[in-house]
Amino acid sequence: MKVDQIKIEQQSSADSGAYLASDANGAEAGKLTWTLRDGARDAQHTIVPSHMRGHGIAARLVDALIEDARREGFTIIPSCSYVATQFERHPEWADLRA
Repeated sequence: MKVDQIKIEQQSSADSGAYLASDANGAEAGKLTWTLRDGARDAQHTIVPSHMRGHGIAARLVDALIEDARREGFTIIPSCSYVATQFERHPEWADLRA
């Protein structure tokens, strides 16, 4: 599978949401969930099925969250260990960390 074939969609309500990844056939390929906490989006879980791992799907989910944070002006609490690791690898995101 090619990472450019992965489609990312965002679903949200007033206080929670998710970024959902699907493959070219529409099958679920992963998700990143968040809840609103103290005005920031608390990224709680990034989940990619074991058979889909290693294709950059989790990174694409985090990138979608980062892009929305830049565009919409919110900050992120990286409670999820994967999101926290990505923040460590990308010091240019420091301004988005709550």
